[in-house]
Amino acid sequence: MADPQPNTPSPFGEGPEPTLGVAEPPYNVDAERAVLGACMHHSDVIDVVRPILGEGAFYRPAHETIWRALLAQHREDKPTDPIVLTELLQQQGDLQRVGGRPYLHQLADVHYGTGNAEHHAEIIREKANLRRLLASAIRTVQRAQEPGADPEAIRSEVEAEMRAERERALASGQGRLNRFATDGWSFVKETGADAEPLWGTREKTVWAPGESLMIVGAPGVGKTTLAHQVVFARLGLQETVLEMPVAPSRRVLYLAMDRPRQIARAMNRRVFPTDEKILRERLVVWEGPLPATLDKEPDLLADLAAAHRADTIVIDSLKDAVSTMVDDSLAVAFHNARMRALRGGVEVMELHHQRKAIADAPRGQRPTLDQVYGSTWITAGAGSVLFITGRASDPAVTLHHLKTPTGEIGPLDVTHDHVRGTTTVDPSKDPAVLLRNAPSGLTARDLAAILIGGGDPERADVEKARRHLARLVDSGLATKADGIAGGAGGGQQTRYYASARHLTAVG
Repeated sequence: MADPQPNTPSPFGEGPEPTLGVAEPPYNVDAERAVLGACMHHSDVIDVVRPILGEGAFYRPAHETIWRALLAQHREDKPTDPIVLTELLQQQGDLQRVGGRPYLHQLADVHYGTGNAEHHAEIIREKANLRRLLASAIRTVQRAQEPGADPEAIRSEVEAEMRAERERALASGQGRLNRFATDGWSFVKETGADAEPLWGTREKTVWAPGESLMIVGAPGVGKTTLAHQVVFARLGLQETVLEMPVAPSRRVLYLAMDRPRQIARAMNRRVFPTDEKILRERLVVWEGPLPATLDKEPDLLADLAAAHRADTIVIDSLKDAVSTMVDDSLAVAFHNARMRALRGGVEVMELHHQRKAIADAPRGQRPTLDQVYGSTWITAGAGSVLFITGRASDPAVTLHHLKTPTGEIGPLDVTHDHVRGTTTVDPSKDPAVLLRNAPSGLTARDLAAILIGGGDPERADVEKARRHLARLVDSGLATKADGIAGGAGGGQQTRYYASARHLTAVG
């Protein structure tokens, strides 16, 4: 590109020489001059163009030096006119190298108006990005021509450079400031806050869109069995899991990192010859370790989904996807990977383990989130957490909903059919069934005692039971007889009865 202006700074003013016969690298000197001139006229322009330009955006080193002088002046709230800049650059010993006093005044004369500076900065950044890509390509060609070149090593270097370039692009320019920004109305009404759940109902959501679902439990309690049923429902091979609807998906990517052969055997229990077409077209299984752990490559999860055109990813299991589960910083890095996938429209299900110390806890005993293995940030970033308690290989286990998008489900006593790979709910713990089988009705405390397996329920247990009963009333399956406050003769608790409609429907 020819330079029509006189007094061009030289030899300091030219950028890197092209190599390997590649044409002159992309740049726009006029845009660089226009931005520098606008910054000299109005220092506030620096705040506008600085996030757009990022680091090392100017092609001419002379312009980069002038830009850094402008930044230094602006940081100290000092003037940025060419007279002041002349003094500063002279003190630094850079004045003659950038073209001297005449060139600074020449830049100040290039004035297109401050309103254009943002657009000119975008041009500069675009050219800088192209130069970096060109330099990367040249290095790749040079490496490939070296004696004994290793294709895998070169490929890894190229992928690392592309990831760095993507991070640089997101960390600079308008992308960093407004790539994921939206107005308040759109955020509330158009980002899926009111969308139908992926699994469950609006009142009792197990898996909400845009939020990850984590299934936790000891080895052998049926995490994989339950997850596979949800996967097959997402593929359209069944409609419900645990009597709750599951929304279909387009394509599922299953990361079978933990014992893939065992996962294959578990899936095979409920696969039929008629499923072949769907499984070939809509289920992709990754066998074994990932190319890198997700804490080291936060974009990997989203990249895998894009590469396989999947809108759902199942991580089996988390311990194989992260370097270590107990380090808080790595847990936060994993959550970033999770969020980047979710932000890209990919739904995430994660299988995880509990702490070994509670592996032998009594069946039915309610676990807590701090009993999930690893850093608390692992569960803090999850949208929903299901915790399965029970003995290894025992068909009867209990499902607890420890973190809920909406209403809590369960606790549910469920039974795994290890031959067919299915799971069913024990009706003896269904509040609707319990109420129907209680001619004298139930109080919230009565129901709570049954749901926790006997004993004296805590206040939280009673409140959950009360919410169960209130939902039955709202749905027309139960009626409510208000209680009487206590006094000399004692009070009477609110009691709930199965409605006539419900009794008739099941009679």
